Amino acid sequence: MRKFLVLLISACTLQFSYAQTGSEGMKVTDLLKIKTVGGISLTKDGSRAAFTVTSVEPDEKNKADYKYLTQVYSVSTTGNTFPVQLTTAKEGASQPAWSPDGKKLVFVRTVAEKPQLFILSMEGGEPIQLTKNKYGATNPKWSPDGKHILFAAAVGFNDLLKDSTLNISRTGPTWAYERAGINNVQWYGAARPDPNGTLEQVRTYLDSNVTDKKAIVLNKLNFQSESNISADQNFNQFFLIDAEKGGVAVPVTRGYHRYNNADFIPGTNQVIFSGDVDSLENPDRSLESEIFIADRDGRNFRMLLGQKNMVYTAASVSNSGKWLAFLQSPTATVTIPRLSLMPLNGTEKDIINIPFDRNVSSLTWSSDDQYLYFLSPSNGGVPLHRLNMASKKIERLGNYERGITGFDIAGNRIVFSATQVANPSELYVADAALKNEKKVSTFNDWVTTKKLSFPEKHSFTNEKGLTVEYWVMKPLNYQAGKKFPLLLEIHGGPTAMWGPGEASMWHEFQYFCSQGYGVVYSNPRGSGGYGVDFLRANINDWGKGPASDVLTALDKTVAEGWAGTGKLLITGGSYAGYLTAWIIAHDKRFAAACAQRGVYDLLTFFGEGNAWRLVPNYFGGYPWEPAARQVLMRESPINYVQNITTPLIIFHGANDRRTGFVQGEMLYRSLKVLGRPVEYVVHPGATHEITRSGDNRQRIDQMLRTWEFFERWIN
Repeated sequence: MRKFLVLLISACTLQFSYAQTGSEGMKVTDLLKIKTVGGISLTKDGSRAAFTVTSVEPDEKNKADYKYLTQVYSVSTTGNTFPVQLTTAKEGASQPAWSPDGKKLVFVRTVAEKPQLFILSMEGGEPIQLTKNKYGATNPKWSPDGKHILFAAAVGFNDLLKDSTLNISRTGPTWAYERAGINNVQWYGAARPDPNGTLEQVRTYLDSNVTDKKAIVLNKLNFQSESNISADQNFNQFFLIDAEKGGVAVPVTRGYHRYNNADFIPGTNQVIFSGDVDSLENPDRSLESEIFIADRDGRNFRMLLGQKNMVYTAASVSNSGKWLAFLQSPTATVTIPRLSLMPLNGTEKDIINIPFDRNVSSLTWSSDDQYLYFLSPSNGGVPLHRLNMASKKIERLGNYERGITGFDIAGNRIVFSATQVANPSELYVADAALKNEKKVSTFNDWVTTKKLSFPEKHSFTNEKGLTVEYWVMKPLNYQAGKKFPLLLEIHGGPTAMWGPGEASMWHEFQYFCSQGYGVVYSNPRGSGGYGVDFLRANINDWGKGPASDVLTALDKTVAEGWAGTGKLLITGGSYAGYLTAWIIAHDKRFAAACAQRGVYDLLTFFGEGNAWRLVPNYFGGYPWEPAARQVLMRESPINYVQNITTPLIIFHGANDRRTGFVQGEMLYRSLKVLGRPVEYVVHPGATHEITRSGDNRQRIDQMLRTWEFFERWIN
């Protein structure tokens, strides 16, 4: 891969060559060529890595459509070997994990619409199905001796009622099921269903209608999934199974509780996991999470960490079994979880809090317990960090110019996947200090034939004294003295963060630059990656303040002199769909705008979106409370719709339940009644993830429609 010269280094900017020499710019269909590396697992001696590669393949059911396919690969971490594909079945494979001796690999594959565990021997032969669990099996973890595998499964409420192993007494939960006027969980008996019968027979008849999907009866507080409404309650449970074919899965956890992040404790017969076992509060209302320890058979269950209005999660035990690393944060607030340590045999008074004003994830111990490694989005990239256990100091490994998307460490080797402007996803090997790095895959080397635009980093200080970073990408056909369209791209969240290490926007940015557009994007107040004060700087201010930040980035880019002031464009999705609508209701400079899967009426969003807790967390109350209602009205773009005259195209997925879709229809109809230039595009079956992991024809459709709509108004 060609290396690019640094043109200028200053205190606030780091600029790169704006284009890579290649034969052509990015095409919209190049989206289908991108392969994504993930799921990395190293053998205990660090000599070999297993990982997954997700590609886009033609759908054999319809040649015009495409599907995602994930397969497992392996590669030696020594020498000059290349990755070898281990799985080829059309069902794909994911979540690989090495046995302690490195001779076997467990992975997940779908069978009869349920994920199940398979074992692949490195000595040869076909994968052998290990589990046939009726609830499925995911997230496998080997026991230190290699004899057992721990796995997770989601169990539905009605199944849990009848399961004599997970619910030994076959009774309902002790917490209130919240069925209006009904105290007991199972409200009907063994009566024969009869719509003209007794009350018990009518109840049984009504329940049969639910079973036959003729009715959905909602009693849950959280009744929206990502793509639908549902009355189902699901409870994540953990099971233990012998690592040999024919083993029977034994429950480790039980009851009407939700558990996650389970693993074995080295040197013991115990497992550790997070969860919420409040016996009195409905799970939809209980926001706490605790850390627990239990024997492998579920006995001697005890809480290690937990208290009211606190979340304890991401428990990671060191390889010696001495130390516990975890994250803790208060409930129902906009904040950054605190990285903490504790001796595993200690108590809360022994907790060591590590000062670090950034989000962390993927806590992973070095083999000798000297370091705790983790990822942390920051300043436009996702670098690897490590905590020195002796000094309790954190060291950043690498820069902010790329995003590490996954890693594993064993011995003196780190294997990681990363995205950067020059390549959307590859696998790399380095030493434990992330030095002597080597790229060991070529899944996206097709990019070397492309001409790319490289972002130039800038920053400014806003009126709150916060430093806002932004990036400018020039069009591929840039020539000094000419004027070009400039697209203001805004990120969602609002706690997301963009930069050179952002994977999801890699193709879209390059596509618009190849079409002769410049692109400017920023991390306005409220973004992640800049500390808790920056994160909370948009509390009670989703519109005016963040709009000022992104527009300042635009103004400073226009001041460079190459952007045509009559060719300014704006787009964003989710929260950024909100901010796009807010901006064009308060600013007339844009030739056209595109709002994607946005929130436009915060009062309606509270009811129709599964991300509804953003309302009380950011605005301090609920729509029926006078003070909060006033703020929600003030901050809702729909209340300024009469001021929108900018041509607008609105996108929404028909099954998007994260933000809901009624608000998109409200915005469209309002503008249509007002006689404004507006177009509304609905993608059938699409969820909130359409542009990241959605149907690929719909992803291409949305990008092309956006470009085509812009072209109507700038030419």
